[in-house]
Amino acid sequence: MKEIILARDARLALRSQAHHLDPVVLLGANGLTDAVLKEIDRELNAHELIKVRIPTDDREERQAIYAEIAEKLGCARVQMIGKLVILWRPADENDREHAEEAARVAILAMKSASVAGKKEEPRETTKKRIPLKAETKKKVASKKPGEKKKRVDPTPRRARPKHKRLTKKAAMSR
Repeated sequence: MKEIILARDARLALRSQAHHLDPVVLLGANGLTDAVLKEIDRELNAHELIKVRIPTDDREERQAIYAEIAEKLGCARVQMIGKLVILWRPADENDREHAEEAARVAILAMKSASVAGKKEEPRETTKKRIPLKAETKKKVASKKPGEKKKRVDPTPRRARPKHKRLTKKAAMSR
């Protein structure tokens, strides 16, 4: 099978989706055997996005195993962090031909579902709190070049000035 090459944005989105995952396949002392490949294939069919732990200390050997898995199973290499490898492959055979579109659909599906598998309720956007003084500022009319300034109507004045108001306490003392 041929390895799936993902666009940068799809790869980054899949990386973020795989962050909370634990490795589902662990390579043993024998390395990459047919049994391990079958297990990785089974897990990719079940989950689409998986982590695999490769315990060897040699970096070049880990990269060779990473490339071999992607080539033999027809999956996309998402990320390699130390001894962990993240692989993605669409579950349906038909989607494998259109991997980029399948990646976008999978990312959108993952974003709309929570970790438990239930759909999250959309979060309400909180309105930015504006201080009272900022709301009461006078609006200034904009002037285009060549026009005269327009007079803006001032805000209505209070019937009584604030300092001459009579409070209950002051009324009681009279």
